[in-house]
Amino acid sequence: MGNCSSGGAAATTYSENPAPHNGLTVLPPDSNPSPPPPSSLGRVLGRPMEDVRSIYIFGRELGRGQFGVTYLVTHKVTKEQFACKSIATRKLINKDDIDDIRREVQIMHHLTGHRNIVELKGAYEDRHSVNLIMELCAGGELFDRIIAKGHYSERAAANSCRQIVTVVHNCHSMGVMHRDLKPENFLLLSKDDDSPLKATDFGLSVFFKPGDVFKDLVGSAYYVAPEVLRRSYGPEADIWSAGVILYILLSGVPPFWAENEQGIFDAILRGHIDFVSDPWPSISSSAKDLVKKMLRADPKERLSALEVLNHPWMRVDGDASDKPLDIAVLTRMKQFRAMNKLKKVALKVIAENLSEEEIIGLKEMFKSMDTDNSGTITFEELKAGLPKLGSKLSESEVRQLMEAADVDGNGTIDYIEFITATMHMNRMEREDHLYKAFEYFDKDKSGYITMEELEIALKKYNMGDEKTIKEIIAEVDTDHDGRINYDEFVAMMRKGNPEITHRRRK
Repeated sequence: MGNCSSGGAAATTYSENPAPHNGLTVLPPDSNPSPPPPSSLGRVLGRPMEDVRSIYIFGRELGRGQFGVTYLVTHKVTKEQFACKSIATRKLINKDDIDDIRREVQIMHHLTGHRNIVELKGAYEDRHSVNLIMELCAGGELFDRIIAKGHYSERAAANSCRQIVTVVHNCHSMGVMHRDLKPENFLLLSKDDDSPLKATDFGLSVFFKPGDVFKDLVGSAYYVAPEVLRRSYGPEADIWSAGVILYILLSGVPPFWAENEQGIFDAILRGHIDFVSDPWPSISSSAKDLVKKMLRADPKERLSALEVLNHPWMRVDGDASDKPLDIAVLTRMKQFRAMNKLKKVALKVIAENLSEEEIIGLKEMFKSMDTDNSGTITFEELKAGLPKLGSKLSESEVRQLMEAADVDGNGTIDYIEFITATMHMNRMEREDHLYKAFEYFDKDKSGYITMEELEIALKKYNMGDEKTIKEIIAEVDTDHDGRINYDEFVAMMRKGNPEITHRRRK
């Protein structure tokens, strides 16, 4: 996939302004664009605007997040390839949003040069977007590499985890908390066997000083620490997330699992970790000891990054075994990865196929709630407007709707956010929409989605290789006939999918 880091950034309770923003763009050789007149300073980076497309040729999309799209770009002169994360400035509504992007750029500059952190080559701003040029990670995602290899040992898991915790140690020692550690944010630099892992997405990262306490709920459900859910945390939360990744590396499944986000949060707060089911009986006691110490509920009792790196199981010459792990671990990891891909494409198909009539109804709903005609809806407007439409949502459910819809985290919902959220929440389960999505895949109208049909659809959205397709069929095809029928498709779409929110300011 290459660099699939989502654009966007996070709130912070950090009380002092970070250092003044200057010298952000590192121009590649031979580019030397003439500086524009001083009047055209970018409002985000605060320096002269530059057209990134005069220096780089934009290629295919590598990935997309809530705030930006990442493209493959080629330097016009050197022909070197990079990844460019493009963040639309129209989504940056207030000062906090702008500060977030500045902070992401500052943090990447601050951390650059570390073997396991993706390097920021330059930051450009034009009238429409902020563009971050980063080194290209052509080796794909960590889990995909593990699955592709097909054999796997504790020593291999220790090697991957060591690189992840090295990033955490480097961040913490430089006063940065990552706040969104998860496998998708670690990419391999190249396809070589010994390629380094690179941490890619610092959109939710913040500067911290010892003793700072953070309160915003950010991150991804499977990986979020209990103290983050309790809204009082520090850098120890990153160790918890790395511990969850290690648990998955060893067993193929997350330690806290449920059908929906709230269920996952409840499981994290209960704190029961399963070390009894397969494959745990065959995992070394040293590996289990480390996982337990990284997943201690009390952050004060958790190991620091340095202590994790010095643990006997984790050390380069440590006691992690080279004996292959049970093949079932890889199977479960495949299932954990595959399910979301088909669902994402199906949701996109549904969104793209909403009729103008359906959109008009939502448009009217939006206008009726936007009582001050600001073009955005606040929590109060949403709470007051929903009962008039016959909705009986409780206050906490309204808040959940608000948080789910408010993708740019500025505390209000704009029209597009409203359409997306209400489509997603109210319309996905409607029979005609599910059928329309099913028909999109079932090109020959046979009543089944075949391997070939799945491949065509997933390729369009840059999600399909043969392995992924086989994994999706294996996961969704409950009657094991090698294809997906309508009932199987509906069951998959209705199954809770905790694709996690990046939550920011409240």
